[in-house]
Formats: sequence, C-alpha cells, structure tokens
Amino acid sequence: MAEAFTGVEAQLGITAACRLTGRSRATHYRRLRPVPPRRARVPQVQPSALTAEERAAVVELMNSEEYAELAPAQIWARELDAGRYHCSVSTMYRILRERGQSGERRRQATHPAKAVPELVATAPSQVFTWDITKAAGPLKGVWYHAYVIIDIFSRYIVGHTVERAESAVRAEELIRETITRNGIVPETVHADRGTSMTSKKVSQLLIDLGVTRSHSRPKVSNDNPYSEAHFKTTKYMSDYPERFDSLAHAREWFDAFIAYYNHEHRHSGIGWHTPASVHFGTAEEVRDQRAVTLAEAYARHPERFGRRPRPPEIPQTAWINDPAKRREPAPQTP
Repeated sequence: MAEAFTGVEAQLGITAACRLTGRSRATHYRRLRPVPPRRARVPQVQPSALTAEERAAVVELMNSEEYAELAPAQIWARELDAGRYHCSVSTMYRILRERGQSGERRRQATHPAKAVPELVATAPSQVFTWDITKAAGPLKGVWYHAYVIIDIFSRYIVGHTVERAESAVRAEELIRETITRNGIVPETVHADRGTSMTSKKVSQLLIDLGVTRSHSRPKVSNDNPYSEAHFKTTKYMSDYPERFDSLAHAREWFDAFIAYYNHEHRHSGIGWHTPASVHFGTAEEVRDQRAVTLAEAYARHPERFGRRPRPPEIPQTAWINDPAKRREPAPQTP
C-alpha cells in the first residue's frame, strides 16, 4: 500500500493519492513530521516550599497533646495568637493528607452495643408492648397520634387512645389506666426508644409498680414486632381513611376498629382465635367446639380429608426475640 501511495502521489499529488488509497491526510502528514518524544518531567521544588525539617516540625506540632484533636484552622489561629506562624492552613491540610491523617481528628464517642431484648409470655397479662403511630389529619402537616398497648400472648389491645400530640404525661396516664383496668400488673412493659417511651414519668411509674422496663435496640423495628404488625393491620383495613376529618373522627374510628380487632378478628398467631377469647380464657372451649364440628364433618365424608382433621393448636408461648431462633454468626475459617 505504501508503494502504491508513493506511485500515485508522484503522478496525481497527495490529496488524490490519499483519496484513492483510503489514507487520511492527517495521518500522512503526521507520519512525515512525527511528534518528538516528550522529555521526562523533572520535579521542581518550589523555592517557597517548606523544608523537610519544617514539615516535620509542623506534623509534630499538629500531633502534639495540645493540638491532636483540633482542626488545622484552629491550630493556625491559636499559634498566630501566640505570635508564631508556621505555614498556611491549606499547607497544614496538605501535610496531613500526605501522611494519611486528614480524617476526623477528634475522639469520637463510642457506645456499647445494646442488649437484645428477649421476652417470653406463657399467659395473658405477663408482657405488654406499646407504641405510637401517626394518623393523617384533615390538613397537610396535621397529625393525630394513636397510642396502642398490646398483650403479646393474647394479642389483646388492653389500652389505647388517640391524641392531638405525643406526650409523656398522656403516655403515663394511659399505662396507669390500662394496668388498673386490667387488674393484673404485668411483669414487663416493652417499647421502642421514643421520647415518650423513655421519659422520666413513664419510667418512674413502672419502677413504682415493680414492672420491668424493656426497650428495643436503636433502629431495630423487629424488636417490637407485635406493635409493628398491629399498626400494619390497622392501616391496611379497607375503611382506613386517607385523612381523618377531626380528632373526634380519629377516636371514633380507632374505637370501632379495636373493638372489632379484639372481639371479631381471628388472629393467625393464636390459632385463629380472637384476642379476647385467648385473653379471657375461652379459647380452649372454642377449640373443643371446633374439634366437635370437624369430627362430625369427618364422619360424614372421611374421603374428603387426607387425615382426621384437628383444630389449630393455641401457642403456649409468645416471644420477642426467641433465642432458639437467633442466627449465630458463621465460624471464621483460619
């Protein structure tokens, strides 16, 4: 191709030779006048740069006991006030960056890991859990606050209220009223770490009653599963309003829903009984009646059953973080 190009170029010129042979004219001229190789760049030391001894002195100053936790700008200002100038603030940052010390210089607060709450109930009125959820009001930015206290064994809502704002005073009153109405002081009351849940008034009430306080770990919603599940059930109801017209409307709706939930809703976690039936001790009687009905159905058409039907068992324990189900970390291979 090079020979053909040379022959055509001699007869017709460079432009025609490039067009006929498919060579770019820019490539042709670049080959005629190749770019000279670049010289290796020699690092230049600025005459105003700090010497190695000066840089070492700046590092020693910034890492001294007096300045080890201060930002370079703070060090610069304090040294300037003392009549000493070493270098600019940007140079201090550059020296720290070269030594991998440009991160946070202050000591950071550390907190011990929160213990995993492990609570078990084998009967009603042993463990209560409570939480507060927001319900949208009539206007944007207006919210009502629904307080709900649940018995984890029976899933019975033992206390609730809807208020215009979240308040530790109202939370303390509700817990006191609920325990009085229940007639049995629970062994433990569990909640997350909201301001009302950890307030002095609520804590003092539980101490006075001899009730063990339990709290979820920070940002771990699974530590309060019964309240979280209940609020999901609440807000997925077909008649749950997009917005409540007023506080009275919100209270009326929650009163009706909780009455339905306690006395009509069959809960999968308690053998498809109602929370009230388990809480007040009629679930075994209901289960016996279910067994009679299933036995009669089996006697009429045994071919319709793979085996003799039995009503669902009523769980005998309710856990928050059952240790038997906790996943242990995988062993590290050497």
